[in-house]
Amino acid sequence: MNTKIKKSILAGIIGTAIMTLVIMIAPLMGMPKMSPPKMLSEMLGIPIFLGWVMHFMTGILFAFVYTYLCIFKHKIKNSWVKGAVFGIIAFVFAQIMMGVMGMMLPMPKMEGSMALTAMGSLVGHIIFGMVVAKIVGDTYCANGTCKTKTA
Repeated sequence: MNTKIKKSILAGIIGTAIMTLVIMIAPLMGMPKMSPPKMLSEMLGIPIFLGWVMHFMTGILFAFVYTYLCIFKHKIKNSWVKGAVFGIIAFVFAQIMMGVMGMMLPMPKMEGSMALTAMGSLVGHIIFGMVVAKIVGDTYCANGTCKTKTA
């Protein structure tokens, strides 16, 4: 299997795991309780186990997007900053998708302040993006394809 594919899968799993840990610890710091797997489970009427699977599959998918879309990799040199920017993009996309899903499916009731929930989600996505960027490593686009730097 291609090294970039392996790195993307690993980055998605580790990034999602760390983001999930941060989200689970957030209520201890005064943030509202958040559980993406539980929310997916309630929205779709599926067992919580499948909510967890979907949560991690989404993280892997986002890691592939980071690895292969090469949106801004020439412009930003620092991988931490690249990851943070990617995390913000992932957050915005997730909010749009949640809005779309909310129009089609019943949304579970949110606990706590909507602003604090959004802030916690943003921080989680930024951490996710930074972890993915560090694991995937520096890549660049040449002739429309991403290649891993060797030097």
